[in-house]
Amino acid sequence: MELRTLRYFTVVAQELNITRAAEKLCMSQPPLSNQIKGLEEELGVQLFLRGKRRLELTEEGRLLLRRAYQLLELAEKTRQELADLREGMSGTICVGMVEGRAPFLTARWIAGFREEFPLVRYNLWNGSTDDVLDRLRKGLADLAVIAAPYDTEHLAGFPVAREPWVAILPKEHPLALLPGDSIPLASLVGQPLIVPSRKSRVESIRRWFGTIGAEPNILCEMSNYMDAVALAEEGVGISIFPQTTQNQRVVSKAVTQPDRQVEYVLVWDKGQRPSALIQEFIHYVQDCLESDTHSSSGA
Repeated sequence: MELRTLRYFTVVAQELNITRAAEKLCMSQPPLSNQIKGLEEELGVQLFLRGKRRLELTEEGRLLLRRAYQLLELAEKTRQELADLREGMSGTICVGMVEGRAPFLTARWIAGFREEFPLVRYNLWNGSTDDVLDRLRKGLADLAVIAAPYDTEHLAGFPVAREPWVAILPKEHPLALLPGDSIPLASLVGQPLIVPSRKSRVESIRRWFGTIGAEPNILCEMSNYMDAVALAEEGVGISIFPQTTQNQRVVSKAVTQPDRQVEYVLVWDKGQRPSALIQEFIHYVQDCLESDTHSSSGA
């Protein structure tokens, strides 16, 4: 099987129409049809059921499509690694990250890493943990900075930071007007709450309230920090989110008695061996964390 033929096959499998696939590949229809027929003959299986207007993948075709994506990705990574060896470390690092502290952590790593490897470029994407992990699974991100917990069976990773959970309050809310930069969890009992939509987060918040014998009054679940700020600003409810940069439109207070912290982790897909560039970036992050530990301990 040639990689070019596999690429043709994936496009046909996506379009399920030879004419559209040929247009997408900027080639005429007969040669493309011949390529697909030749691939079927080479493998000794039928890849498509051919209807009048539309193709349909057979079971064998679906299997080949999964393998084709993996082979094409491996080929591209191999080309990139060879280019890195030839030209010095270069390429693009794609990082998906959640809101909160993750963008600031990533920015710090990039600032330091580019001093050593100025040819490297970056593609950053921000979203909820579930959205970020979906991009990682699909190969659209090399690394992800998310909030724990995570699937250790399929993901490798390590902790990179912690920060407290805070209550995001309207400026005129009685709790916002109290002195100090923290409030007890008990003060949020009965208040309409806006919480992260991730299932594990909702369960964690319920267990948190359970430690004081209460149940959270969850009004709304959402994944976007700025949306949570907007709802809090309008007095819809109190948002409980990991601490991030201060927003002048609202008041943020750490929730204590008992307090809780969110742990950020850097993760990657165990099923995909990181390229030389990605491994170098991972090692750089680990060195940064080790340096921070030594600095904080006074070593």
